[in-house]
Amino acid sequence: MNLPIPRHPGLPAGAPPLVAILRGLLPEQAADVGAALFEVGFRCLEVPLNRPHALRCIEILGAMAPPDALIGGGTMLATQDVDGVLAAGGRLMVAPHCDPQLIAHAAARGMFCAPGVATPSEAFSALRAGAHALKLFPAEQIGPRGLKALCTVLPAGTALWPVGGVDEQAMGEWVRAGATGFGIGSQLFRPGLDAAEVGRRGARMLRAWQEARG
Repeated sequence: MNLPIPRHPGLPAGAPPLVAILRGLLPEQAADVGAALFEVGFRCLEVPLNRPHALRCIEILGAMAPPDALIGGGTMLATQDVDGVLAAGGRLMVAPHCDPQLIAHAAARGMFCAPGVATPSEAFSALRAGAHALKLFPAEQIGPRGLKALCTVLPAGTALWPVGGVDEQAMGEWVRAGATGFGIGSQLFRPGLDAAEVGRRGARMLRAWQEARG
């Protein structure tokens, strides 16, 4: 029996499926960093909740984002996290793990859900709960060969986004193995980098994505 893949209108149409993971972003730099990333073409921005001021940053990014952008929270571990991000204006739910109850809670509230999975069991549980994309985490542990094997059993069209240690040089191998997008963290942003440098890194990542796809 084929498992249907949930669809979600909130995924930006035609936008590159690259999620900028802005761990440690501060409110005073959120608008500048967001503007730099939007300018080079990013449309999916995630602010992990395990750092201070994450919800305020989500509010700021959501208020100045282009209409086709998808802003939300990462490291979401509880239903209260989902409710907090929604109240801040976020529509993207990213988690490091597969919690069917958490996924279903976010999906029922109209969020785009990208939970973390590392095994076929987690992948199918996430899809049944309503996940729209699967965050392959930690990507270094799974590897392109693991992703290629996973693709043989998952429904065709499943969005698969490796996260963890992905850089420009690695994108091609991942795409050939079946990756349809990526979450990009410290290679793109870390505290201390100014917005201009984040924009330059973002532009390089987007070029690498385009080259990886041929």
